[in-house]
Amino acid sequence: MRYSLRQLEVFLATARHQNVTRAAHELAMSQSAASGSLKEIEDQFGVKLFDRVGKRLQLSELGRQLRPMAETLLDQARAFEKALSGEDTSGQLHIGATMTIGNYLAVPMIADFRSRYPAAEIALTVANTRAIAEGVAGFELDMGMIEGEFHHPELTTLRWRADELVVFAAPDHPAAALATLTDDTLRALPWIVRERGSGTRQAFDRALHGLLSDLEIAMELQHTEAIKRAVEAGLGVGCLSRISLQEAFRLGRLVPLAVPQRDFSRELFLITHRRKFIGTTLRRWLDLCEETPDFPLPPGVGDIKLRQRQA
Repeated sequence: MRYSLRQLEVFLATARHQNVTRAAHELAMSQSAASGSLKEIEDQFGVKLFDRVGKRLQLSELGRQLRPMAETLLDQARAFEKALSGEDTSGQLHIGATMTIGNYLAVPMIADFRSRYPAAEIALTVANTRAIAEGVAGFELDMGMIEGEFHHPELTTLRWRADELVVFAAPDHPAAALATLTDDTLRALPWIVRERGSGTRQAFDRALHGLLSDLEIAMELQHTEAIKRAVEAGLGVGCLSRISLQEAFRLGRLVPLAVPQRDFSRELFLITHRRKFIGTTLRRWLDLCEETPDFPLPPGVGDIKLRQRQA
């Protein structure tokens, strides 16, 4: 074989960091050794894997084509090594989740997973839908759990579970005294909503289609808890996932508002890279996602086996 797994590690680390020094630091090797490894594989095959853009190293066209294959080869090699050593679920897993999922669903799932597989190492990145999808597409995340639809040619998307948004207000807000909110009422209210690019904002815009240009968007905030606090303070009404509001409703800090003429239902999704190797640890995590005991899957979705993503 004319290349080594170490050379692939250097190639992929450099692709992630766009910098040899940071790649070398990640791999606990000297910068000269990392540079030499890259030069050796390029010279051996007579190719150019990176273009220099200012102080950054950017993947060449060939480098972009080879990156998914290199990721898969390394993942398979690690899985093979663990199988040889008798280890089952002991690998590293980097999950990405959008705000609502990350704050209210993923953390207890991680606790459950670690209790089942204590040798596994799981890292969680929480960001909006666009950022998580881009992380999965760029192999920075092993998989994503998102609230909005995101179409990318390199991503596989699977419906995961049902959810719905709820319009809500502080208990003493004038809207709380209304039995239902008409479209005219919705136009008259100041809204505190998530930023564009988030799955919650996507669902909000879809639910209120035809009214968006007439709505008063008082504030756009990136965090669910900040929106809840602003609504509690009487600064406007909000619209978030019911998952994130259950405790506030139970304690009476916030109250749901009825908007029967609008459809606030949505679905949550799981995403992986089409060319991502599904190792044992990731497969076990996807099995856990299938269980979803508190929020059942929509009809028909449960028949789909997530592990078929390997195909």
